[in-house]
Amino acid sequence: MTDVVFALTVVLEKDVRTDDLEAITNAIKMIRGVLNVTEHVSDISSFMAEERARHELGEKLWNVLYPKSA
Repeated sequence: MTDVVFALTVVLEKDVRTDDLEAITNAIKMIRGVLNVTEHVSDISSFMAEERARHELGEKLWNVLYPKSA
């Protein structure tokens, strides 16, 4: 038996201005079965999450390049 999906989430590669997003939004709305497309505006929480992830990845890469001696 297969699962039934009620929604899909699309994550953009980078923040896009709302006036530049109109073509993408309209294209998604043209897909059969799409009822609505909602924009989610960037805020401080998404910025902090991105910065924390970038910092964590940077630390991991740094530790690979320059491992601490045991």
